[in-house]
Amino acid sequence: MNIDLHCHSTASDGLLEPEELVARAAANGVEMLALTDHDGVSGLADARAKAESEGVRFVDGVEISVTWEGTTVHIVGLQIDPEAPVLRSGLESIREGRARRAEKMGDALEAAGIPDSLAGAKTYADNPSLISRSHFARHLVKTGRAPDVKSVFQRYLVKGKPGFVPHQWASLADAVSWIRGKRRNRRRRAPGPLQLFQARVARVSRAVQGLRGRRNRGRDRKPLAGAISRIRPHCARIRPRRLARLRLSRQGGEQGRSRRAAAAARRSETRLA
Repeated sequence: MNIDLHCHSTASDGLLEPEELVARAAANGVEMLALTDHDGVSGLADARAKAESEGVRFVDGVEISVTWEGTTVHIVGLQIDPEAPVLRSGLESIREGRARRAEKMGDALEAAGIPDSLAGAKTYADNPSLISRSHFARHLVKTGRAPDVKSVFQRYLVKGKPGFVPHQWASLADAVSWIRGKRRNRRRRAPGPLQLFQARVARVSRAVQGLRGRRNRGRDRKPLAGAISRIRPHCARIRPRRLARLRLSRQGGEQGRSRRAAAAARRSETRLA
């Protein structure tokens, strides 16, 4: 079965209208198709209608922008309910953030000597509430700032470049709850043993990050010592009972070695006598 579960249309940053996208997929033998536009579901109804006429099995989808551990990731949701109020309101909040980021990107590029970039990006966005870096990139290619979209990103739109604007997207937990069509349960429950253990492991993992790259920094060992000091208290609490059993077994081993040494000494004395 020929399946494509990740496609974008002009409802976000794709190049084809939703109906055109479905027609092209059908012409290429796709039997199951999902439309997963960035942070919006406005193209699903048209795509679904076209898929029915083309005999293509259609899956409602979306791709949600998320900030996780300080990094932007994209979460694809399939078999969503496009009419779910929690999903629609969540996506609306992301689009509002996109609009603010686009304005800041336009200002940043203008400060770098590239005027009217926001107006140019809007000419490539069928959905004015979903302006992405790709729309800016197409405008900059057309105006001769770079030979292709990839070069635009490398020169202007990635971290450390003049047109990059950091942005806080949705949380991973919120994105998952929107995809499921349920409002996130914010009531706190008492953590069980597994949750406590996982939390301690997470703290150890964060502390271990301080160890990376420390060994080759000359004689300055203070950062390394600091990282180790942060790890020790968490390690001591992870599985105290097991550590206690380990200490007992070690004590028993030491006592056994002492008895064996004493017996060996007695045998030696007997042989000498």
